[in-house]
Amino acid sequence: MKPLILDIKGNSLDDGPGIRSVVFFKGCPLDCLWCHNPESKRPGLEISYDAKVCIGCGTCIETCPKRAISKTNPFFIDRMVCDLCLKCEETCPSGALARVGREMTADEILSHVIADKPFFDTSNGGVTLSGGEPTFYMEFCANLAKKLKENGIHVLIETCGLFEIEDFTSKVLPHVDMIYFDIKLIDPDLHKKYCGADNGVILENFAELHKRFKAGGVPVLPRTPLVPGITDTENNMRAIGKWLAMQGEQKIQVMAYHPMWMEKNAKIGIKTPQDIGPSLYKWMDHDDVLRCKRILEDEGLCVIL
Repeated sequence: MKPLILDIKGNSLDDGPGIRSVVFFKGCPLDCLWCHNPESKRPGLEISYDAKVCIGCGTCIETCPKRAISKTNPFFIDRMVCDLCLKCEETCPSGALARVGREMTADEILSHVIADKPFFDTSNGGVTLSGGEPTFYMEFCANLAKKLKENGIHVLIETCGLFEIEDFTSKVLPHVDMIYFDIKLIDPDLHKKYCGADNGVILENFAELHKRFKAGGVPVLPRTPLVPGITDTENNMRAIGKWLAMQGEQKIQVMAYHPMWMEKNAKIGIKTPQDIGPSLYKWMDHDDVLRCKRILEDEGLCVIL
């Protein structure tokens, strides 16, 4: 499968060690309720509309050959009618309309990030493959990682963990220096409810990669997004802590929740569920982060904030 690339973000300090460039892939096998990059869920091309940037000139309405754009549409664009010709985006004077996803070859991505190699080298940084889910495109991901390594660039992959382990270990793993691996929920029913898929394969994959790491392989760091009332509950925190301890894991990274995904949902025409708890509409209190940290520490883990 050929991926679409959402963005390549340079000068990142939050996606691995040192200064990094982050390549965001479009497409993911999970459907997490709170996904902070909802525009990365679907693998195909999309169009976004930013009402804050729109100047209300009406050029797009006049341009659209399908008459899919109207100020009376709930999300401005009727995406059931829109055929993604992108004529509206081409004529929008303010940039309120934008395509979501572009085709790029591995060589084009390499050419884009190689200019920052001096920053990678001086900071012990590199390139992070993120998304979406990079392993959704196993062959492409492996080819890109290989090209980056051949150019002396440190490669980190951020993954939801839902992939074929044989493909990953044979194709991608040889060209990766570090793995950030999400462990969101331990209860399989809750994982399916909130993430759209069972977590059996995810946990098996983490256990296998962690076993390889303990034997001298690529480092694997488990990470948990703290989502109020969903992943940050005491039951889930303790379950994660106990399960990781059983694997011989000693540390975990936790990531505080923020509600910016809701605004992103609106831009690409996704309605945010109305029955979510009120705590999901606000930024997570630091005290709640510390509460989760204490629970995980009680289970013997070193917690990275």
